[in-house]
Parts: sequence; structure tokens; C-alpha cells
Amino acid sequence: MNRISAIETMPPILKGRSLDVPSLEPSEGQESVFDAVLYPNRSLPNKGFVIVMTIVAVSLFSTGLLFTTLGAWPVFGFCGLDIVAIWVAFKLSYRQGRLREHVRISGDTMWVSRVMPSGHELRWRLQPFWTRVHIDRPVRHESQVRVISKGGTLILGAFLSPEERERFADALTSALGRARG
Repeated sequence: MNRISAIETMPPILKGRSLDVPSLEPSEGQESVFDAVLYPNRSLPNKGFVIVMTIVAVSLFSTGLLFTTLGAWPVFGFCGLDIVAIWVAFKLSYRQGRLREHVRISGDTMWVSRVMPSGHELRWRLQPFWTRVHIDRPVRHESQVRVISKGGTLILGAFLSPEERERFADALTSALGRARG
């Protein structure tokens, strides 16, 4: 099977802080044909994070105390470093969870907005008549939803599960067909 690994080659038309750029709301009298907001799944809520960190901290603190009583006192410091490393890893993961992609088709325009975890936003404006959606079939973990327009490629929903990517690609293809008339 021939697989093409694609990278994004389509430059955004707008960049900036997410509050500094105009809204994606459709113009007066235009109705959205398609409107989707994509975001990564976070399976551990904040309450779960507190519980996990409490369990990790208590178990590593207990292990550190045990080794300290056995005379291996430096292990206690490394247990503390483990707690800090796990906390930092969770915080970085939660920060990545702030990534959002907004896809809207209304009238003769398809807008794609990507808000990065830092708050910076990138926007692309595409013509539905020139745009097509491609995803490798059968859908696997490494399959990508590629939006191709006028020779440029934009990858959407990279953080979605394979099943979610397939459903999104099918819905977007259908919406582009409706927008074309």
C-alpha cells in the first residue's frame, strides 16, 4: 500500500492572539453549512489529577522515608524529584489540551481556525469549490485528515482518534458537497 506522509504546506492568512482577530461568525443573512470545533480528549479531569497526584506523592514519600530509615537518605530527594517530574508532565499535557480547531463553512467560504495552547490563533480561508478532503482508507492511527486546496495542504484533527478522524472527514466531505451546490 502506498502511503503519502503529508505536512502542512498552506500558509495561514491571519495570525495573532485569539482575541485580536475578527470573529468567524457568518455574515448577516448567511447560514453555516458546517460548523465544528475540534479539541483533544482529556480523560483525566482535575479531580482525578488531584487524586492521582495524592497517591503518587504519598507512595513516593513513604518510599523515601523507608530508604531514609535504612540509611539511603539521598533516595528521599530523588523521590521528591519524581513527584515534581510527574506534576510537570501532567501540566504540560493539560496545556496541550487547550488546542482548538474550528472549521466553518458558510456561503462560498470555508474558514479554519487553530488556537494554539499559547493563545495564538492561525486562520485559513478556503474556497469550497477548490477544496477536497483526503484521508487514508482504511483509517489507521497514523492516518491524517488532509484538506487540499489550490496545491496547499492543511492537516486537521491530528489529535483525534482514528474513528473520530474518519467521522470528521466524512462529515466535512459531505458539507463541502452541500456548499458546492
